[in-house]
Amino acid sequence: MTKQKKLLPIASLLLGAATWGVTWYPYRLLEQAGMSGELSTALAYSIALLIGLILFGKQIRFSELRDPAAFILLWINLSAGWTGIAYVLGIIHGEVMRVLLLFYLAPLWTILFSRILLQERLSRQGYAIILSSLAGALLLLWQPGSNLPLPNSYGDWMGLSAGFAFALTNVLIRKDQQHDIRLKLLAVLSGAVLTGFVATLLIGSFSGITHLHTHGWLILAGTGGLVFFLCILLQYGMTHIPANQAIVIMLFELVAAAIAAYFLTEERLTARDWAGGLMIVSASLFSARINRD
Repeated sequence: MTKQKKLLPIASLLLGAATWGVTWYPYRLLEQAGMSGELSTALAYSIALLIGLILFGKQIRFSELRDPAAFILLWINLSAGWTGIAYVLGIIHGEVMRVLLLFYLAPLWTILFSRILLQERLSRQGYAIILSSLAGALLLLWQPGSNLPLPNSYGDWMGLSAGFAFALTNVLIRKDQQHDIRLKLLAVLSGAVLTGFVATLLIGSFSGITHLHTHGWLILAGTGGLVFFLCILLQYGMTHIPANQAIVIMLFELVAAAIAAYFLTEERLTARDWAGGLMIVSASLFSARINRD
């Protein structure tokens, strides 16, 4: 792909990252209004899915779902579903920047999945990225007096698992060059809808539907539209940009989230958090060199 043709996918990823960096705030507002994160995820993605069906329903070749190659869409559906629900639960119940930094261990998982699914060989830079990412994660997760540097909160676990699932989704979308971007979009959205409703049945509550006031429904509708817009941008970018480069461009989300978190919450990172996060971000930036050519 020429540099000129790459500009639009890169711009899509940058805009998508900036948008994703502030989507945590409406979910927190909905949670404060009495709607669980599981239910708000399911409903927001349902709205996004409905928008997608209205806009693209006639253009999508659903007959492709009967093709044996459509099996990859199921995996995209499942991994994207977990990404959506885990990300929302993480940013609702955890510290925004800690959750996002753990989410951005995704380049580490992207390298591993790229090797397995895309046959991209692990270079010396790849090993350096793994070591830097792991060292940053250990520093970020280590707590004085603890034996193992494991996530110490529900939000941390959700952020970590969301990054793992996001890396898998990213690589699968890149691998699936046979299906139209709109079909992959519906796979992503429907996965989050399904996962959200299952999580609501198991650990959440449907009571938020009756307790939510008019302004809450407006926030939910706006969030659904935002999710649809975000998915369009990310799907397009991920389809046309190598997996390891796409995840690096997405780091711009951290900038948007840090600015939003500073003005909208009282959360502050410790010096150790900053040091661990810097190592993770540095590793992510370095990963762009893997596919530089």
